[in-house]
Amino acid sequence: MLEVIALTVEYGKHRALDAVNLEVQPAELVVMLGANGAGKSTLLRVLGGMMKPRPGARIALDGQDLLALPPHGLVDAGIALVPEGRGLFADLSVKENLLLGAWPSRARSGERRNLDRALVLFPRLAERLKQAVGTMSGGEQQMVALARALMSEPRMLLLDEPTLGLSPLMAQELFQAVKQVKSLGVGILLAEQNAHASLRIADRGYVLATGRVVGEGSAQALQQDLSVQQAYLGRA
Repeated sequence: MLEVIALTVEYGKHRALDAVNLEVQPAELVVMLGANGAGKSTLLRVLGGMMKPRPGARIALDGQDLLALPPHGLVDAGIALVPEGRGLFADLSVKENLLLGAWPSRARSGERRNLDRALVLFPRLAERLKQAVGTMSGGEQQMVALARALMSEPRMLLLDEPTLGLSPLMAQELFQAVKQVKSLGVGILLAEQNAHASLRIADRGYVLATGRVVGEGSAQALQQDLSVQQAYLGRA
């Protein structure tokens, strides 16, 4: 289980996150809803080791203190972050990008198995293993980013706006892949602007506003919540 307690982050005098608490169970898909600037990306950056919170926070995966680990140690512990912008190596091929994902010690022995699994999940990539990633469409690049994260054999997958800029058809395909990842036993924390689609595949959700958790519940309950409908679902 991923456990976050009293997480506070500041940019100078601006408080981006204020005493945030949340948890994600194994094989659970949890979505974070919130407007731009609500703190979703900041939260994922902290969980991915790219930022440090204020003292007093606790972040643990199955009881292991993650704040004591360097970024590469987080990957070895089972955390995989797919950031907004993907962070791919554009000049390298699809296969080269994927194999870089298997670099952590926890994943090296299962490299072949994980590659086969990723290509089953994204059969389009199997046809493009030698293609330079920079020549691919945005949706295909997002598939590479997600597949590369899976190559590290994560226990917890962090996804930051994975469908941003994608066509509705490609976004739907990607969401279906995310559902399949959950079925493998991987916990998923998803920050996503597409509230309709993300709530349809999620188990639970949190609502962030100005750095605070202002709502939480099952995906079904959030879909029926009037304030969530008005703010994120376009219904009153």
